[in-house]
Amino acid sequence: MKIGEPLRRKEDFRLLTGAGRFSDDLRLDGQVHAAIVRSPHAHARIRKVSSEKAKAAPGVLGVFTGADCAADGLSPIDHTPMPSTKFDMKLTAPAGRQLFYGPHFLLPTDKARHVGEAIAMAVARTQAEALDAAELVEIDYEPMTGVAPVWDEVPDNVLIDTSFGDPEATERAFARAAHVVKMDCHVPRVTACALEPRTALGDYRDGRYTLWAPSGGAVRQKRDLAGVLGVDQRQVRVITADVGGNFGSRNRAYVEYGLVLWAARRLGRPVRFTASRAESLISDYQGRDLVMDIELALDAQGRFLALRASNVSNVGARCVSLSPLSKGSGLITGPYHIPAATLRSRAVFSNTAPTNPYRSSGRPEITFALERLVDSAARELGIDRVELRRRNLVPPDAMPYRNAVGMTYDSGTYEANLDLALRLADWSGFAARRDAALSRGRRLGIGLASYVESSIGSPKERAEIAVLPEGRVRVVIAGAPPPSRTIERIETELGWEFIQIYGLTETAPLLTINRAPAEWDGLAAPEKARRLSRAGVPAVGVRMKVDGEGEVLTRSNHVFEGYWNQPAETAKALVEGWFHTGDGGYNEGAYVAISDRKKDVIITGGENVSSIEVEDCLFQHPAVGETAVIGVPDEKWGETIKALVVLRPGQVSTERELIDFCRGRLAHFKCPTSIEFRDALTRTATGKLQKFKLREPYWAGRERRVN
Repeated sequence: MKIGEPLRRKEDFRLLTGAGRFSDDLRLDGQVHAAIVRSPHAHARIRKVSSEKAKAAPGVLGVFTGADCAADGLSPIDHTPMPSTKFDMKLTAPAGRQLFYGPHFLLPTDKARHVGEAIAMAVARTQAEALDAAELVEIDYEPMTGVAPVWDEVPDNVLIDTSFGDPEATERAFARAAHVVKMDCHVPRVTACALEPRTALGDYRDGRYTLWAPSGGAVRQKRDLAGVLGVDQRQVRVITADVGGNFGSRNRAYVEYGLVLWAARRLGRPVRFTASRAESLISDYQGRDLVMDIELALDAQGRFLALRASNVSNVGARCVSLSPLSKGSGLITGPYHIPAATLRSRAVFSNTAPTNPYRSSGRPEITFALERLVDSAARELGIDRVELRRRNLVPPDAMPYRNAVGMTYDSGTYEANLDLALRLADWSGFAARRDAALSRGRRLGIGLASYVESSIGSPKERAEIAVLPEGRVRVVIAGAPPPSRTIERIETELGWEFIQIYGLTETAPLLTINRAPAEWDGLAAPEKARRLSRAGVPAVGVRMKVDGEGEVLTRSNHVFEGYWNQPAETAKALVEGWFHTGDGGYNEGAYVAISDRKKDVIITGGENVSSIEVEDCLFQHPAVGETAVIGVPDEKWGETIKALVVLRPGQVSTERELIDFCRGRLAHFKCPTSIEFRDALTRTATGKLQKFKLREPYWAGRERRVN
């Protein structure tokens, strides 16, 4: 298999021949059926719910209301709507207010806040009996007319109001602009309309809840439902089989998931709910619904000077997720270099179903508005729309690039992507295709849009923690090993077993494994941790060696065949059957130790210094939270060692203290000659440090030179 080679799908035959296993296909002994009574009103007070007639109907086992949920102490679903990674744009409540998302109880007691909201649930022996019973539930509504707040806690319905960028710089740029282009857009609300309607089957036995549901996040929903039911997460299990459509609409828990679990405990029987198509259309979490006002300032040559924008996201009756607003806010400038920008981002409640991340979570809406605006600017200025984009794209050598509202792009080859798209679409041949289509009585158009993806929140490395049957805890790290001090603490303070494995994308699944043998038990804790920080011994069938330049090489049936359609890169990576890993290292008996990425080794005064070794030393200092060690220019030695350090919260240290700390533990030529304290170290979207990017500012205008 080659890296990048297309893979044949394996699941299609099973699904296309009717052998799929969806949640609604599952049947449990003794299961009964639930039907939901939904509000016909967008906004109405609930005066009274009368269920006596429904309870007396044939086959009915129970009718449940918001009052019953409250009496049993059920909590609202905690959707934790605020994005929480350090890469997300930070949204805030309006000045002087606390964040308020609108509690999402399984069944409300006070008001219906959107058409289709669940108000009561009937459970009966058959689905038909449950539906009949639901029609007998009588609810006395007091419809609310006029403009009324969805929640009394938020009188103006605005739950988020945050500004980004530099307003003064933006206004100055607009004042000197030769052209200003404006546009108002509304990307309307949509629903996923999944092939498989929403369904849930809940069971309760032996003190444990089990839910079968078409989910996009079983682990998250397990946590959320445990919170609703007031039990430990270990008492809840969420099982997802085949899912007939999601695109984000099923990533968060629905009230029916909690209701069937709760009813299963109350009734002592499994409870199933399956929505009709009409129910799904009005009560599934929906997407989009963003209103944008956007203006672009340009100079006489078509260079973008500034952008001014306002985004208003309709989150519905309750706030399930702010991810679309946050992600869209960070990418408001798209792939373009726009020196100044100001953006006001708001989220508002309305009497509609809640919205949720859907098919790219906020990016398509922003892209639509910005690209329409760029097309309008091209028409107004008389500049070709491809050329206008090309003049303003962020160049690759600007990466990592911080845009005008504070979002950092870790990579991007936007002009190359543009050229590739034009070639693949045969852009230059469109005029002939258009004329040919017109001669057949058909009109043909062509559009162009540039898109910036934001794949934040991915794991930095792969880690697995397992609790073994005998009660021991084992942690396995696949990737760069943590500092030896961290390994020492894992083994001594936590009493866990630490295992390190090593491999690359080109050598799946692994090359080496490092697990402490019995003869290490008598070693001092720091020495044992040092040994565990090595890559390990080669796996069965793997051969490894270190060449004359200190690079780790390997060959085995684990190694890839090459890069798909990249013969030159394959030839450099695979030489006489040996794969060149790009990692520097050395042998220590039967063990392979990785000293550094080959390109990150620092050569100072003719000596090779491993940046990883220096970082490992610095991490042992109690004040150091993060560090990256790089080589920087030095007139005498060619390059010398600089450490970029982020201190732990509340800790203080000095350059002299940290240098002396290293000099007491390392050969002096390996120690930093300077320390630079920083608030944070720029990482990629997957959490990696790119040292070549950290080195760039120090080597600008120089050739890397070694004495």
